[in-house]
Amino acid sequence: MTRQENKLQMSLLLIRLTVFLVMFMWTLDKFINPEHAARVYEKFYFIADLDNPVMYVIGSVELVVLLLFVVGYMKKYSYGAVLFFHAISTLSSFKQYVNPFEGANLLFFAAWPMLAACLALFMLRHSDKKLSVR
Repeated sequence: MTRQENKLQMSLLLIRLTVFLVMFMWTLDKFINPEHAARVYEKFYFIADLDNPVMYVIGSVELVVLLLFVVGYMKKYSYGAVLFFHAISTLSSFKQYVNPFEGANLLFFAAWPMLAACLALFMLRHSDKKLSVR
């Protein structure tokens, strides 16, 4: 492996691990504080009346996808699902982008570089080999 390939693989690994960290925390929220997660779904996705068992099921599905993602398994599907999840999350926050200086809305802009990182990781998934299940 060339030095350039090693740098690329290390960069992709770091992207994978840090995207996992953020999304894992959002997934944990569904188990630790399902009422909060339900309010997020209602406010941003317009899905109301999600009770705790439903949040546990959503969290469980997300957790499986994230575990596949973090170990680099079934990349087309796991990386694609993570990209899809984060794209929906980013785009559903449109109101916060229109009013960036109200409340904590400015923080929502951090979603865009992460979305670009998810897209880059998906596009370069064949090069993401470090600590990856083959």
